[in-house]
Amino acid sequence: MAWSTRELAELSGTTVNTIRHYHRLSLLEEPERRNNGYKQYQVRHLVSLLRIRRLTELGVPLARIRAEGDYGPELLRQIDADLAAEIKRLGRARSDIAVILRDGGPADAPAGFESVAPRLSAADHSLLHVFAQLYDEDTMRDLRRMVEADTDPLTAEIDALPPDADERTRQSLAEKLAPTLARHLIDYPWLNDPAQHLSKGRHVTRQTFVDAVVASYNPAQLDVLSRAGALAQQRLSRSRAADIGDERARSAEVPAKGV
Repeated sequence: MAWSTRELAELSGTTVNTIRHYHRLSLLEEPERRNNGYKQYQVRHLVSLLRIRRLTELGVPLARIRAEGDYGPELLRQIDADLAAEIKRLGRARSDIAVILRDGGPADAPAGFESVAPRLSAADHSLLHVFAQLYDEDTMRDLRRMVEADTDPLTAEIDALPPDADERTRQSLAEKLAPTLARHLIDYPWLNDPAQHLSKGRHVTRQTFVDAVVASYNPAQLDVLSRAGALAQQRLSRSRAADIGDERARSAEVPAKGV
């Protein structure tokens, strides 16, 4: 009994293109041809094809089918681990999709930010995608907490700030934003020195961070963020100085009471 390519495909539950692909990869032996040029597949070709299909169903990569003839426990354990990781990834994907459908957020929302995506500006979306490549998971969780806690309409004002905003508007927004930034610096100390939270090198992270921020905001917005950052640092410095003064005063009171 001999089969044509189409007949072999139907018999094995695959497609003509798949069979041709296996031939190109040298996974499936080329059959003899009839006088009219049509291929004549034999039982050995059918068995070979069914064997390849079974291995691919188990997750064995085509490259390994071609390179190896031994599919022992070690390979199967590795494939099992890969499949477990893929199942876990698909589970996370389903959870993310459920949140996106529930909250009406965009499908391309940054991973982990699906529930707050409708509140994010275009700049926020862009930056969070970039930050996810630069910082570790702990950092991204902290950034999500910041976004979740941000209910201040000031964010919308900054997003709507035109590039030619006047001096008074810029300074006013910076002064309003500074207390929030100062709180973030206190609540998340790594913001002052994120070196321990980088997933890339310092130079690459610094340059990419700067480029991403500059590309995401207009000149007026960048000016407001710069001013607000400086004001936040000033607030922290004054607060620390006051704390030191209070501590010294309390220390001085102790011997005085003992006299």
